[in-house]
Amino acid sequence: MNILKDILYHVALKSVQGSTDKSINSLQYDSRKISVNDVFVAIKGAQSDGHSFIDKAIENGACVIVAETIPQEKAEHVTYVEVQSSASALAFMAANFYGHPSKNLKLIGVTGTNGKTTITSLLFNLFKAAGYKVGLISTVKIMVDEISYSTTHTTPDSLVINAYLKQMNEAGVEFCFMEVSSHGIDQKRTEGLDFKGGIFSNLSHDHLDYHSSFANYRDVKKSFFDLLPKSAFALTNADDKNGKIMLQNTKAKTYTYALKSYADYRTQILENHFKGLLLKINDSDIWVKLIGHFNAYNLTAVFACADILGLEKDELLRFMSTLDNVSGRFDYFVTPSNITVIVDYAHTPDALKNVLQTINEIRTKNEDLIAVVGCGGDRDKTKRPRMGHIASVLSSKVIFTSDNPRSENPETIISQMEEGVEPQNFKKIIAITNRKQAIKTACQMAKPKDIILVAGKGHESYQEINGVRSEFNDYIVAQECLNQLQK
Repeated sequence: MNILKDILYHVALKSVQGSTDKSINSLQYDSRKISVNDVFVAIKGAQSDGHSFIDKAIENGACVIVAETIPQEKAEHVTYVEVQSSASALAFMAANFYGHPSKNLKLIGVTGTNGKTTITSLLFNLFKAAGYKVGLISTVKIMVDEISYSTTHTTPDSLVINAYLKQMNEAGVEFCFMEVSSHGIDQKRTEGLDFKGGIFSNLSHDHLDYHSSFANYRDVKKSFFDLLPKSAFALTNADDKNGKIMLQNTKAKTYTYALKSYADYRTQILENHFKGLLLKINDSDIWVKLIGHFNAYNLTAVFACADILGLEKDELLRFMSTLDNVSGRFDYFVTPSNITVIVDYAHTPDALKNVLQTINEIRTKNEDLIAVVGCGGDRDKTKRPRMGHIASVLSSKVIFTSDNPRSENPETIISQMEEGVEPQNFKKIIAITNRKQAIKTACQMAKPKDIILVAGKGHESYQEINGVRSEFNDYIVAQECLNQLQK
């Protein structure tokens, strides 16, 4: 039985009006989900303000209202709790409600612009291979040991996080690897969680529509490390100029990894092929199936984290050599006519640059690199010209197309991408709004030995246009197009 006064433990309270000895059925921040004896937490969101739905929540049976502003007219049977931050209150209340499940496992948070999904997924697969029960909270999916759940956010809300962590406790999970997004940090979704470690991958241009400036974006990421306890570790990429900034105020024990700088964990790339990488991590050589400089960084972070968590070194290296690519991250296939198709989630300027540079390092330059690239609608518009510029400079031919245009006109998005193309590269560019037709055109243009990169959506199995999600998978579409052409 959950009692209100116990659920409010650690919440920054301003005032309480009414009894705190009430039994609570559940916590909700959506008034439509409220039933009898529930707590309604009124949160100010980007689209709507939960304070506008307090009356509706009471109508539906809420016996407690948690809000930043308490209404003047009050219902007699309802307890009103005034708090500094409703989002922060919800996070601590969720942890209390579910019995602080994060304390019963080793929860590791991974943050940064690129690499979060790959690092968390590889760590999950590595520890599974080593025989542990493991949890995963990522952009791609949530895993409770063997059971998989779909997800809609990189970092879910605090109620969802704690509910899954509770399931992990019940399943005997020992380690959980979790993506920590800047939105999740800023919206207090990760407060009240007991992290045993944090990993910083890198920082580049993204989400400036939300954070308004790069400095704000950086500082939000940094705040995650600021809150780590002394008992935790903080592992950061020393080659990224923001890596040291992440560690400035942390109480956690600090470690670094790098390819170029001096670091606790340092990697050299000895060989780089489409079939994999030969790496030297500190004093150990290892052959891995993943490709490119960016994955060398990801794998070094994985090695370092696993080493810090106590995996035996020889066992660690053996299991790392078996790791496969993460879904939608440099996924590729080669057709019978020797055309290579790569599907990657690259949706930021830095990620797109990394993928294209990796392909260019490996290819012989006797073949064309054809890139199919788009930018998401209702998101950071300032990165569109940069992505157009990068694609046009680093590819032989480029097709600008729709990503998930959402409520925006896809042709407007494409024209904004074209603004970044220099005059000498105009001849490389084709604009095809329909994404399926764009992929089909790339397949038609490709000759034997050519390479096609389809960037932006990766693992996503849908395309969103004007609020409607339709089934769409880049990998499957490319396979179908090439199969039809070869008949």
